Amino acid sequence: MTGREERRRQLRDAVTAGGFVRTSALAEEFGVSVMTVHRDLDALQAQGWLRKVRGGASSLPSAQFHGSVGERLTTMTRTKQRLTRAAADLLAPGQVVMLDDSTTCLGLTGQLAGHAPLTVITNALPVVSALAGQPGVSLISLGGTYFPAYDAFMGLHAAQSAQAYRADVLFMSTTAVTGGRCYHMSPETVQVKQAMMASATRCVLLVDHTKFAHQGLYALAPLTDFDLVLVDDAAPASEVRRLRERGVEVRVVPAH
Repeated sequence: MTGREERRRQLRDAVTAGGFVRTSALAEEFGVSVMTVHRDLDALQAQGWLRKVRGGASSLPSAQFHGSVGERLTTMTRTKQRLTRAAADLLAPGQVVMLDDSTTCLGLTGQLAGHAPLTVITNALPVVSALAGQPGVSLISLGGTYFPAYDAFMGLHAAQSAQAYRADVLFMSTTAVTGGRCYHMSPETVQVKQAMMASATRCVLLVDHTKFAHQGLYALAPLTDFDLVLVDDAAPASEVRRLRERGVEVRVVPAH
């Protein structure tokens, strides 16, 4: 590990432990310039570890920053289960299925056995771990740069790897939905997911109602690019109506 990488790891730990730390305090603690700290924070934000705010950095979830994989796994759990059950109903034996790195789609791994045989392509390490050795599932892992905050492989090489395959269906989620468009906080995430969408015959988006209140920095795709959008019944009725008016096929998944 280089000196810069070690400093960024320690800086990340300091922000995580403190929740919020001022840029000036970080510069003093690590004996570097404020500009160096800004570059470090930019890199850590792009990797999904924290978010830059006025005067410093924060690791606390917000409308713009949605936490690490561990934090996201504990949010909206029952709603995500309902969405993945509805998604699993779309599967047919023999299909090639692509799964993104979202914690929503991770829930699909426990529901694939009843639809085997399947081939699953993914960039998400938890999906690989969950499906490794599972009977009836042929597993293909996309390579690339490993992003610990997402527990997934991202970037150019992961995108190129996705382009080498053809899937019958892609299941994915998104960080935020604003103005009928998906957004993420990492350009590397967008790069891989756009490649996945281009490699799939059918694209299905799973999105819980909280995503309509979130914000993202990098545009992924308009929802009109998806063949089906699955939302829970707490999604804003006005948003669902607006999407349908734009020609988006939206399926509302009820609580029971």
